[in-house]
Amino acid sequence: MDEARPLGKIVLFGLQHVLVMAATPISAVFLMSATLGLSPGVTVDLLSAAFLASGVGSLIQSLGPWKFGPKLPFVMLPGGAPLVLFLAIAAQHGLRTATGAVLLTAVFTFVVLPLFSRLLRFFPPLVIGTMVVIVGINLVKVGALLVTGRPGEPGFAAPSHLALAFATIGFTVAFYWLCTGVLRQLAVLLGLIAGTALALLLFGLDGGRIAEGGLVGVPHLLPFGTPQFNLLAALPLMLYSLASMAEATGQTVINAEAVGKDIEPRTAVPRTVRGDAATSLLGGLFGLPLMVTSGENIGIVRVTGVRSRFVTAAAGLVLVALGFLAPVTRAISVIPSAVIGGTALVVFAVITVLGVQMLGRAELDRHTHTFICAVALALGLLPILVPGVYSGFPSTVRILLESGVGVGALVAAVLNVLFHHLRPRRNDAPDVDAPDVDASDVDAPDVDASGVDAPDIGTPDVGTPDVEAPGVRRQSASSS
Repeated sequence: MDEARPLGKIVLFGLQHVLVMAATPISAVFLMSATLGLSPGVTVDLLSAAFLASGVGSLIQSLGPWKFGPKLPFVMLPGGAPLVLFLAIAAQHGLRTATGAVLLTAVFTFVVLPLFSRLLRFFPPLVIGTMVVIVGINLVKVGALLVTGRPGEPGFAAPSHLALAFATIGFTVAFYWLCTGVLRQLAVLLGLIAGTALALLLFGLDGGRIAEGGLVGVPHLLPFGTPQFNLLAALPLMLYSLASMAEATGQTVINAEAVGKDIEPRTAVPRTVRGDAATSLLGGLFGLPLMVTSGENIGIVRVTGVRSRFVTAAAGLVLVALGFLAPVTRAISVIPSAVIGGTALVVFAVITVLGVQMLGRAELDRHTHTFICAVALALGLLPILVPGVYSGFPSTVRILLESGVGVGALVAAVLNVLFHHLRPRRNDAPDVDAPDVDASDVDAPDVDASGVDAPDIGTPDVGTPDVEAPGVRRQSASSS
């Protein structure tokens, strides 16, 4: 993970991270522009700012200066849920208040972080694994919407878009199957390039936008004017930041596992959250929504096997450069969303698999663990699988309930506390049926124990069910 690879390889692998995540800041800015009716000039300015903030955040998380960043291969980008909240605040109170809400939330994150770090012991692998599964499924849905568009929109699930996405996935699989060494590690990037080439051959691309405008784009501070600070308007984002910290917990642990680094969550997670808050503070000054650590780049690390954090640091430098190179930024925006979505589907699904692997180590054969995981998955996936299920609730309540990741993490954590910290443990042994044996029908061999040295065979590494002796309560290590 700390290996400094040759510069050429680092740049190539870093570019792969950039191309996979590029759709998110581009689509976020374009969605802001369309929803709020922003001018083309402001849109280009925000796009440059999105790349700049994403690059600075990636450098912070990867290099870990002072107490900011966990020194893990992270890439940062504008968050999806925070973008929706930002647009809602802007529609109700104006863009200046929305910008103020982002800045207030970043400061709020710094203030509540010391308390949150003390609560990390209530997030064992059972809780984090459940949360990562929900994150992965939610990300797969995001990738799918890049391919199909939203239901009800013109061209929804167009066969040409689906075919292009499936072809991109096929190219990625083919490169991963046929290639070895460095080329195999670049399978995601090569699949994305092949998909773009196919789109160019079959449908053509709008290359006119590449030549529009100047060569350099410099983002401007406070593009919407002086921020206005309204605590009530910022409350939705502040509440979301709590769920975001829980999500950062899962992402930090799963990222560390993907690169084989042994971390102390009580130290590493606060560093990740500080990096998120600092980057969000920077992004807010440029008119952007909250910035978050990217889940998809963890999937790239796992798929490619390239663990070096200097690769994502190189990606950060590329993103900073893109923030100033307007023609390159416009060229990236030409890549069809179906191609990016096809690539994202593979990478996002890897996140789900990593969550399943974590749950495999959470002793799900114990009844309470199975119950906790089932309830958390049910409530966490509900708003993801059935959008608008809470539309009849007040807006302040919907903000929390419609965050599937936040709900799943909260439910799993609360149930873990209820079953493992606030009440005596009942017998929670694995559900194994032992055969009925009549002891009277079994003849034990006669063994003279005297003079016989028992061999030192050690203790087998198996899960032993908790057994409560009279007057003695035992708590398994997994409960903490």
